[in-house]
Amino acid sequence: MTAPEHDNTTDHDSLHDHGARNESDESNEGSAAAPDEEKTRSGIQSIEVGFRLIEVLTEASNAMMLRDLAHAAGMNPAKAHRYLVSFQRLGLIVQDPVSGRYDLGPFTLRMGLAHLARIDAFKAARFALTELRDAIDQTVGIAVWGNQGPTVVHWLESTFPMRVPLRLGDVMPMLESAAGRLFAAYLPARQTAPLIDAALADLQHASRHHLPATRAQYDAVLDDVRAHRASRVEGTVLPSVNAFCMPVFDATGQLVMGLMALGPESRFDASWGGPIDTALRTLAQNLSADLGHAHAPGNRR
Repeated sequence: MTAPEHDNTTDHDSLHDHGARNESDESNEGSAAAPDEEKTRSGIQSIEVGFRLIEVLTEASNAMMLRDLAHAAGMNPAKAHRYLVSFQRLGLIVQDPVSGRYDLGPFTLRMGLAHLARIDAFKAARFALTELRDAIDQTVGIAVWGNQGPTVVHWLESTFPMRVPLRLGDVMPMLESAAGRLFAAYLPARQTAPLIDAALADLQHASRHHLPATRAQYDAVLDDVRAHRASRVEGTVLPSVNAFCMPVFDATGQLVMGLMALGPESRFDASWGGPIDTALRTLAQNLSADLGHAHAPGNRR
């Protein structure tokens, strides 16, 4: 893939509104620009200013009147109106002929869909997790929902590898693991109920009192997962091992994957709002935003 070419002439025209300049002058000045100057050159300010109107409408829940839109964008209505006229011509904005309210236009949808079509969520997550692993020095991974439950599809060890019997393709337990609880909290019950019921039935023959023993107790655990928008376990899968699992959602609010971090309790801060929680949560939220997700959903039963 080649790097995009920069249109230096267009930049000159946009940055200098006063006085006409002939093509030869622009060409000469563009060719004479030093490399350092090219790197530090400012962008087209008028585009950045006008784009605030697009940002406001993107964050708004409904179409907006001109005065409200202009106020939210930090400009006067007359100036905002000039931008909106141009944006309407480009299909970025539409105006309701009856109410006069402005809303996002069809071209913004086309851009959004084109962006989503170009995203490889798992590739982005794998790359970002490498940086996160190096930053927090904890073992990290990715789990997705498979035929038998949450399945490990990516795994990166920290500088202090644990003797964790986990491998790519392993299925995480529904009751004990942070990944199992996360997927149980956000996937439709018809997908998870058979596995949960089977795990609860198996638990009746074991003496693991630190785990939820009934569906009501497990549902309370899932309520806590949804309340924190994340799953956390402390020593339930393996003794003295803590873990987080954070959700990544797509544009429709569907759970795409869970980002995991785990480590020995002596070196793993499992507190809500702690550095590991914050770093992993921020990454999951950023990936969700890249996929077009705006607000995390509740459980779909």
